[in-house]
Amino acid sequence: MSSTTDTTGTDSAWQTQDPYRKPTADEDFKVEWEASCHCGRVKYLLNREKPLASKYCHCLQCQTMHAAPFQWAAIVHKSDLRFVNGADGLNFYSSTLRKPVRELPCKAYCATCHTPILDEGRNMVMLFPELIKDIHSEKGKEAFKVHDHICWGSRVTDEKVFEGDGVKKWSGVDGKSTLLDDGHGFQKS
Repeated sequence: MSSTTDTTGTDSAWQTQDPYRKPTADEDFKVEWEASCHCGRVKYLLNREKPLASKYCHCLQCQTMHAAPFQWAAIVHKSDLRFVNGADGLNFYSSTLRKPVRELPCKAYCATCHTPILDEGRNMVMLFPELIKDIHSEKGKEAFKVHDHICWGSRVTDEKVFEGDGVKKWSGVDGKSTLLDDGHGFQKS
């Protein structure tokens, strides 16, 4: 499988693989969550009750790509997702190449409303919990509760916004950078 595919190219093998393959009636895929973009063209199903990790990223790239002070991301295996319409309605962007191609890692967006859908890596995806139906329910809030702030030094928000949130704050990537002690509600491990 080639991980480089122009969105108008002829290599379409990836469209039949996780997470882009459509759900089938004969597979064992228990839907825990449903999500969609703003216009509803892109819909996906998630079969995990909770993500592997949920975090806020304050890096400059996330701030720029989302036009927001930080990104809320939840990490799941590609096999945990099924797009209802397959890859139909998705556009891709490689932030590494700065081109609209599907080269891993890449970003997937709705082709109609341009809602960011996920960031795709080789084995995992980072999805955006805001798109999940019922994310504001108690079950949703608990399941996707954030456990880490990453790239804390790049934040543009005042640190008081998150004061006392009890969430670990890392200078870079969690577990691979310095765990910062903000003095407000979490203990260094």
